[in-house]
This record gives sequence, C-alpha cells and structure tokens, in this order.
Amino acid sequence: MSDRQPYKSDLSDERWALIEPVIASWKARHPSVSGHQGAYEMREIVNALLYQSRTGCQWDYLPHDLLRWQVRESRGRKADPSLVVLDTQSLHAAAGVPADTTGKDAAKKVPGRKRGLAVDVLGLVIAVVVLAASAHDNAASIALLDKIAADSDTVQKALVDQGFKVAVADHGKKVGIDVEVVERNPATSGFVPQPIRWRVEQVNGIMMLHRRLVRDYEHRIASAESRVYWAISDRMSRMVTATSTPTWRGA
Repeated sequence: MSDRQPYKSDLSDERWALIEPVIASWKARHPSVSGHQGAYEMREIVNALLYQSRTGCQWDYLPHDLLRWQVRESRGRKADPSLVVLDTQSLHAAAGVPADTTGKDAAKKVPGRKRGLAVDVLGLVIAVVVLAASAHDNAASIALLDKIAADSDTVQKALVDQGFKVAVADHGKKVGIDVEVVERNPATSGFVPQPIRWRVEQVNGIMMLHRRLVRDYEHRIASAESRVYWAISDRMSRMVTATSTPTWRGA
C-alpha cells in the first residue's frame, strides 16, 4: 500500500480487521473468470469509497494521493516514485495578499510569492511549498526535501538545475535523498529542455491553464499550496479517465 498521509475517513487497523474477512469471503465466492486478482489493495479501494461517501465529492475529485498511484501504475510505474525533480517559480501576488507573506525576487524582479514544486518523472506533483518571493531558491528546495522525506520513504534522488547551491545537496544527505545538479550544455543557447528535468518545467506551464494559479491570490500559504494539489488532481483525473477539459481560450 502507498505510504500516503491518512485521511480521517480511512479505516483503522481494527475496523479493517473486521471488514477484510468479509471481502475476502465474497471474493472467494466470486472469482474472476480470467483469474485476475486485481491491481489495487482492497483496503485502499475501501478507503477511497469511504472518503467519497463521507465528503460527498465527485469521483474525479478524489485527492491527489488517491489518484497518483493509479496514474503511475497505469503507466507501468510503482505506486510511489524513487526520483523527483525540483524547481521554483516566482509569481506576482494579488493586492489583498498579506505583505508579511510576500517579498521581491531579486533575480527575477518579481514581487510576490515563490512556489516550489517537486514532481515525479510523469509530471505528478509530489510536494509543493509556497514562500515569499524574496526567499532564496535554496530555502524552497530544502523545505521541499523535508516534505518529501516526511511523506515518503521511497524517494532516493532529486534533480535540480545548476542555480541551486551546495546547501541543498548537503541537506539532501541529511534526509537521505541524493541531490544531483543537472548541468546545461555550454555549447547550446536559449531554452533547451534537459532530460527528465523538463518535466517540472512542463508542470509549471500546465499550472498556468488554471487561471487562479497565474497570480497568487491566496491570503493563507496553506491555501496557496492546496490550489496546486487541486490543479494536479484535475490533471490526474483526466489522465486516468482519458478525458480533457476545455481551456478558457475556447475552440
């Protein structure tokens, strides 16, 4: 089972101990004609059912970590990643955003907030942090590494671009994640996608299809981070169901 963070509606071990024999007995009486045993653990399926029932949300609105393992496994991947890619993006903040949560990115000259993303090789968000834009990229990356280490024991390596400093790699060692800097080819000019690392750039672009994320409107940092998770949930639900959502640009 995926080592995701639990929801309040999840089965306790004691409740699962009562329910599991009933499900196992039913499955024994109704074997698959093809002999297929199922790709997902029954406890996680029941947890998804309970979450949907308790919250009343639509199926496609199930949270990211109940979708992510389905997307990964449908692409022939293990439920949880071993490699992630880190990057940051500075955004203008709306007028109503509290000044004490914003700043100015000295390099990019952007006043507002800085969004840090950690994504897997499929472009699925593993972790997100939001800081004042004045915060150094290292601070965002270190916060991302801490989140990843706290939420997952499968991630072994993180890729970053050459703008990140030694402090990030040193912190990676402390939390058990090998940080590798992906160097650009000095012989090239302009934007050249880097192997694997381009995924996080792609996700930053996909986020812009959600107009609420083009600028940071959220008063609370937690709300700003939550918006990213919901946006990637939308993408994952479309990947699982092979459907699409019209953009605001129209036909």
